[in-house]
Amino acid sequence: MTQKMIGVCGGSGLCRLESLTDTREEWLSTPFGEPSDAVVIGRLAGRQVAFLPRHGRGHVRSPSEVNYRANICALKMLGVRWIISVSAVGSMREEIQPLDVVVPDQFIDRTRHRQDTFFTDGVVAHVGLADPFCAELRKILVAKCRELGLSTHDGGTYLCMEGPQFSTRAESELYRSWGVSVIGMTNLTEARLAREAEIAYATLAFSTDYDCWRKGEETVTAEMVVANLCKNAQNAKKLIEMIVPAVPLDAECSCHSALANSIVTDRADVPPAVLHRLKPIAGRYFEN
Repeated sequence: MTQKMIGVCGGSGLCRLESLTDTREEWLSTPFGEPSDAVVIGRLAGRQVAFLPRHGRGHVRSPSEVNYRANICALKMLGVRWIISVSAVGSMREEIQPLDVVVPDQFIDRTRHRQDTFFTDGVVAHVGLADPFCAELRKILVAKCRELGLSTHDGGTYLCMEGPQFSTRAESELYRSWGVSVIGMTNLTEARLAREAEIAYATLAFSTDYDCWRKGEETVTAEMVVANLCKNAQNAKKLIEMIVPAVPLDAECSCHSALANSIVTDRADVPPAVLHRLKPIAGRYFEN
């Protein structure tokens, strides 16, 4: 039986977790291709943790090049039931200052070139995504951020743009008019797939800049983003150390049964090759 694990998806500035002990690397091949890097599996506070840098070590994959399906499938294959995402974001609100941490509760999608569902080629599923983050996991993240004394924003909307370029000023002003809190390039795609894979998912979004909307503010650059993200890296690592033992590893939440009543294609009509491909994700729903 696969051991239950907690997954960590690291973003810019978080390519490794030194606090893991008894580590090993797993290079996994999934039915959806190769993940961004080897998954580093180790122990933390008596729990099994699977760490995956979404852009690969050395940050070699742009947001549009990340194979999100392979990343989430690899974590599912290892037994991950909860994913803590660490992400760099731009602030779209005055009160969210650079180096603050936001634990968002909503998304807006502005991506264009992503494969963001496992259910294609003869099978259809419609999972609920009204509340795209796991409420139970969010509570833990917020509590631990505050316990660490970080400037923390509970809730907010994460606008997921395509990238890899940053926004134009007109786009940035438009998004602000929508009431969004932060802007990033990766997390909604992960959240969609995690929900289909029945994995609970929540995000630690570290603000690195004010995007390009703030008058008098230096125009956002990659150098600025990376510099501020590196300042937050130690806080991110401390938070992971605090969050992992607080996750109710054996508990059940609605995320863990998201596919129940969501697959609308009759099993008899699903091509055999597609059934085989979906086995790691939804095998229990297609068993005889």
